[in-house]
Amino acid sequence: MPLIGYARVSTEDQTPLPQTQALRSAGCAEIHEEQASGGNRARPVLARVLERIGRGDTLVVVRIDRLARSLSHLLEVIERLEARGAFFRSIEDPIDTASPQGKFTLQVLGAAAEFERALIRERTRAGLASARTRGRIGGNPGLRARDPEALRKVRLARADGYMERLGETAQDWVPHVRRLRPDMAWEDVLRIVNAPLPHDRRWTQARLLRAVNAYVRDGFLPATVLGRAGRRLADDRLPAIVAAIRGADPDITLQDICNRLEAMRERTPRGRTSWQPSSVRMLLDRARKLGML
Repeated sequence: MPLIGYARVSTEDQTPLPQTQALRSAGCAEIHEEQASGGNRARPVLARVLERIGRGDTLVVVRIDRLARSLSHLLEVIERLEARGAFFRSIEDPIDTASPQGKFTLQVLGAAAEFERALIRERTRAGLASARTRGRIGGNPGLRARDPEALRKVRLARADGYMERLGETAQDWVPHVRRLRPDMAWEDVLRIVNAPLPHDRRWTQARLLRAVNAYVRDGFLPATVLGRAGRRLADDRLPAIVAAIRGADPDITLQDICNRLEAMRERTPRGRTSWQPSSVRMLLDRARKLGML
């Protein structure tokens, strides 16, 4: 199985050389280096690695903290890898999702994370109940009085929080929107975005449009992505979708494209639900003739 290494340092003063040496010793022929904070989930190099990694590949890091600083982020990345049929390995930690022991360790970590969240919720409820018995009312006094300045600050804080949450998921949808809009209808863009994602992280069209509008407003996406999609001939729709999937991952196999189309519930040109590599190859050839690739 191809081993793909990922090395990260936090500052320019640090060097990734010890990590890259350890990754090469572990058998990684392809290594990606990045200088970014571990708390930043929207890392461009990591996003490209996760977008291009294929079925059977293994993402390798020297230590878990080089990939993620929080358990929730680690589990999120591993879920994305599993959705693509890929694995994860940490050289200095007992995690290798290709082995039963590594999967068990991951399950233990997931259970610990859920237990920690349950404890936090219980402590919060207990603290609020105790405050109420002492006659204390929670919340912002300015909000209770409908003070305009307090309301403005809350709106700004909510907007900042929303943009921060979007930044954590930007790698899932921004590249597709930037590349496919306005040439492709939102319905098809949405299905391409959702196909590789776990069910609990999939987008609705309303949520996606709200996110795109926010990114256009703040200058992270060009306003042209909100333009009206041109009419496309019925015969050109499937080649366009297949070309979009290949464009997002030039190394994707024909079988993986079949799996992606089936996950999108896209029917073959003959109306079947099961796709074959030969049908995908035919559509890719048509997409090339139409200048889509």
